[in-house]
Amino acid sequence: MKNIAKTILILALIAVYIIGMLSFISPVSVSADYIILYPGDQGNVKVKVENNENFDMKDISISLVLSSVSSTGTVTSLPFNVIGSSSKDLDDLDNGDDDSATFTIKASTEITPGDYNIPYVVTYINKDTSSTKQEQGTFGIRVSAKTDLDFGVESTNNIIWQQGKITLEIINRGLGDIKSVSVEVTPEGYDLISKEKIFVGTINAEDSDTASWDILFTDQNAELNAKITYNDFDNNKQTKMINLPIQVYTQQEALDLGLIQKSHTTLYFVIVILLVIIWFIYRRIRKARKKRAKEAGR
Repeated sequence: MKNIAKTILILALIAVYIIGMLSFISPVSVSADYIILYPGDQGNVKVKVENNENFDMKDISISLVLSSVSSTGTVTSLPFNVIGSSSKDLDDLDNGDDDSATFTIKASTEITPGDYNIPYVVTYINKDTSSTKQEQGTFGIRVSAKTDLDFGVESTNNIIWQQGKITLEIINRGLGDIKSVSVEVTPEGYDLISKEKIFVGTINAEDSDTASWDILFTDQNAELNAKITYNDFDNNKQTKMINLPIQVYTQQEALDLGLIQKSHTTLYFVIVILLVIIWFIYRRIRKARKKRAKEAGR
């Protein structure tokens, strides 16, 4: 008897739990297409509404709520606009039926890329009780960022057969960060003294970073040939090949432009040698004079 009572109690608790859970299940199920927009772009979102209840529904509508007003009167708006109406009427739905509505959503040109939730409200009338009900929820969309990179190269001591440095500047002009940036250079017109591949890391939106190599210039026709790999805003791996010319001067061109000063080392060396020779000649002449004077005095 105790086991039977215990079993009945457990079944009763399970029934209460199931009934309690059912009371939290929404009468309508809403699903939407997951779309990706770019700042200033627009796209269509198809939203499906399904009747999950055991009663029929009529006068159904779904509305997107892109702004709200707080108790203090402050208006908070999402950086989106609905092209056309933000509210759509649906067909009556019997139990298990579904219908859908399509909204055209445009992202603001100033929007920050990222994931956003779009609030909605579904309003319907229960045909059995003629009572009006509302269900609220959200669906997600993503605002991505197009990658827009620019490059510049600078060189120092860029004179043939001299050691110098080249620096690549990577400029992220897009609205989204790029990550895991690395640069691998293929020498042309110079020999590398430092390593070929450099890891840069993350370059934030509207920012820049650099990679530098120590080199020995061997030719006037030098180029920075580099492969840039990175992960874009959506974490997709990307590769960019660049070829940028490098200005390299001959020794004479560098002298003419005042980039270097003419070396006077050889001249100084010759002068020192001449002074040493003159000194030795002077000593010999002096000794000879002393000797003649000494002999004349005897």
